[in-house]
Amino acid sequence: MPKLPGINHQRAVIAFEKAGFWIARQGKHIVMTNGKRIITVPRANPIDAYTMAGIIRDAGISIEEFKDLL
Repeated sequence: MPKLPGINHQRAVIAFEKAGFWIARQGKHIVMTNGKRIITVPRANPIDAYTMAGIIRDAGISIEEFKDLL
């Protein structure tokens, strides 16, 4: 698995929006959906690399694709 540094939650949300996700609701976590998948992004700065890798996997995209969206 390629290295994934800790990422600011705002940058992650923008990258997921570029991938076709939109914000469904917000609170302590940001819940996003693309109509088929639901992902939850914590409001942490930075988001831990292992947590971010799991969110990316749940979104159905590769880490390389996510890095391109940043």
